[in-house]
Amino acid sequence: MTGQIPTNVLHFARLLRRAGLKVGPADMLAAQQAVGLIDIGNKQQMQSALRATMVHRHEDTDLFDYAFSIYWRDPAAAMQAKAMAALDGGKETAPEKAPPGAKRIEDAFRPKQEKREIPDDRPAEYDAVMTVSERERLNTMDFEAMSAAEIAQAKAEIARLHLPLDEKRTRRHRPDASGPRIDLRATLRRSLRQGGELAVLARTRRTTKPPPLVVLCDISGSMARYAQILLHFLHAVANDRDRVHSFLFGTRLSNITRQLKARDPEVAFQLVAHAVPDWSGGTRIGEAIARFNHDWSRRVLGQGAVVLLVTDGLDREGAAGLADEMERLHKSCARLVWLNPLLRWDGFAPKSQGIRAMLPHVDEFRTVHNIASLRSLVETLSRPASPREMDRWRKAL
Repeated sequence: MTGQIPTNVLHFARLLRRAGLKVGPADMLAAQQAVGLIDIGNKQQMQSALRATMVHRHEDTDLFDYAFSIYWRDPAAAMQAKAMAALDGGKETAPEKAPPGAKRIEDAFRPKQEKREIPDDRPAEYDAVMTVSERERLNTMDFEAMSAAEIAQAKAEIARLHLPLDEKRTRRHRPDASGPRIDLRATLRRSLRQGGELAVLARTRRTTKPPPLVVLCDISGSMARYAQILLHFLHAVANDRDRVHSFLFGTRLSNITRQLKARDPEVAFQLVAHAVPDWSGGTRIGEAIARFNHDWSRRVLGQGAVVLLVTDGLDREGAAGLADEMERLHKSCARLVWLNPLLRWDGFAPKSQGIRAMLPHVDEFRTVHNIASLRSLVETLSRPASPREMDRWRKAL
């Protein structure tokens, strides 16, 4: 194959890589071979051949089609369509809605602008007094005080966090030559192959696995800014481990476990936006927890589940029935951790009715308002809970 087609295919593959699609050298070679077997003049065949060799995940299909329509468009056809629209009275047809992640495709088309350095003959002066690194400042900055650029940096840091949980012993066993338990059934089966002689004893060891993680996150008006950033943390955790169940609640309870399973965060958050109708509204904590206890607790709170309850405790309905539902939730799980951004204030005291009703029924009470608090949460959940941490809060009730 000669001409500009191989070069254009190479540049198109690089464009997809800049947009986040996993396109490697082997995919580029396969695309070159596929293009040599089709009719290059047929745009549909070209698109199908490149899609078959460069797309490996179903959720990347829409992004690929969007990038293909922009990169391989016909300039003459675009000018003709614009002229026809002018003859029709200037009414252009409405463009199709861009897929989630289209902004990455558009950013990949823009060339990177290098900053021009202005020569300066003056000697450099360094003042290291009272300075803090940018990363350390970002770790300790409150989510609510961040600018748009700082929030983008925080989301990138949060996406790299991993949440290891203290592994629990299960009732299942796995074969292990140095295991402490003798497996008589496997030993007898092995002996039949050797004429009934017990030559080697088969042994097993009890398996361990991390417990299920259940997250109940408040998305009311007072928690909206924190919930938006915490969704990136939940998405990273849901794609990093098994048995993660996520719920959002404001005036109603919404299960977003399936939506967060999408690998692309932009696709996942768009699915969440369609599934959750009560974002930034009021909050009914007692009603949401009651609904969870009635509909979901027996399905997801098993095998030593850990529950993360993310809310500021400010209930729209007061504390009616909240204590009873919290007690039931606490008894249904192995560990209940309450994450409250109000703890960032030094003078915080449990004065509201909702907070006073919830505090006696949690194992840990922690803040979640910046990246440092999330890192501290990760370290805390990787070890067993300490009952002494709640003593000072229970004394304040």
